[in-house]
Amino acid sequence: MALQSPLADVKRLAKHWKTEFLWRDVEATLNELPNYRQSVKVNSFDPIDVHIVWKKSSNPNAIPLLFVHRWPGSFIEKNGGPAFYVVAPYMRNFGFSSRVTKSGFALSQYAETCHRLMQQQGYEKYVTQGRDCGFHITSILSILYPDYVLANYINMVRARLPSFASQPALALQHALTPYTEAEQKGIERLDWFIDQRQAYQTLHATKPHTISYTFADSPVALLAWIYEELVDWTDNYPWTDDEILTWISIYWFSTSGPNVHIRIYYEAQHNLTDKVLNSDRASQWRDRVKLGLAHFPKELSVMPKIWRRTMGPVVLESTNDKGGHFAAWEDQMPFSGTSRRCSARRGNVTRLCLAGMDIRDVDSSRV
Repeated sequence: MALQSPLADVKRLAKHWKTEFLWRDVEATLNELPNYRQSVKVNSFDPIDVHIVWKKSSNPNAIPLLFVHRWPGSFIEKNGGPAFYVVAPYMRNFGFSSRVTKSGFALSQYAETCHRLMQQQGYEKYVTQGRDCGFHITSILSILYPDYVLANYINMVRARLPSFASQPALALQHALTPYTEAEQKGIERLDWFIDQRQAYQTLHATKPHTISYTFADSPVALLAWIYEELVDWTDNYPWTDDEILTWISIYWFSTSGPNVHIRIYYEAQHNLTDKVLNSDRASQWRDRVKLGLAHFPKELSVMPKIWRRTMGPVVLESTNDKGGHFAAWEDQMPFSGTSRRCSARRGNVTRLCLAGMDIRDVDSSRV
């Protein structure tokens, strides 16, 4: 898709959406999920009506897991499992959560929403998982609420080159260690994304209202905008027309409207706090919450191993031969259906088995 979403694809999908796609059937399937609504009060804002999928576990030792989606994803990407109580909220202005019209709802407020939600569900302490916007939100959760976040599991790593000023040991290691072939390909993938595929982010972050008028007026415009990312950002995943239209319909039939979801990019860059001075804070060192990292070759941000160590204490890491930005949907994600999870206690250590790898450094007294 060098120039655009192919016209033939857009025409085919638009016709299928209009004449054959059965949204009511999809709606019935979604209604079979354990859907809930919670009113969450965030400082300086009116209460927010948050839609969540809350999958409880029969395992008495299950660990609460907060799954945070991103644009253009949704809660349907997350599968549950016996090791976790899964709480998958739809973020404010997304899907079936309420709309917030007051400006200033940025990363800190999203993090506060998630934290208060978990507390209201009865989970004092919990594990988080996210990518992209979810990466930023769960990272900020680790910074603002380190006493409550047991571990942060990330499948889109955003890190920076280590510097001698802040992390001299890592910077020296980086200077002496050549990139592997896989790491070089990852850098090329990142350069490709920045140079050729990041225009959407610039528009969302600088002129969100301009593009949102188009989304509000035309379902075909919304279809074309999101379809391009679904195809470009996966590892040759064979999307069906119904899958694509399900994802896009959730945005079109959103409680908040089909256009307000893009404001998160603008708010994240323009409404900062003393603890979150800029959106890059999510990529910087935080030492109190353990990190788990999953790497996929067709992710948008594929970082060299030493770069990843600049974010915090990494205690789990998996490298996958296949998979892209929507790894959970592509069935490559360690939290997904084919890679099972488990939870076991050994002394005062809680062991999380994720795709055959362990977080061994989470003190179970914190659970």
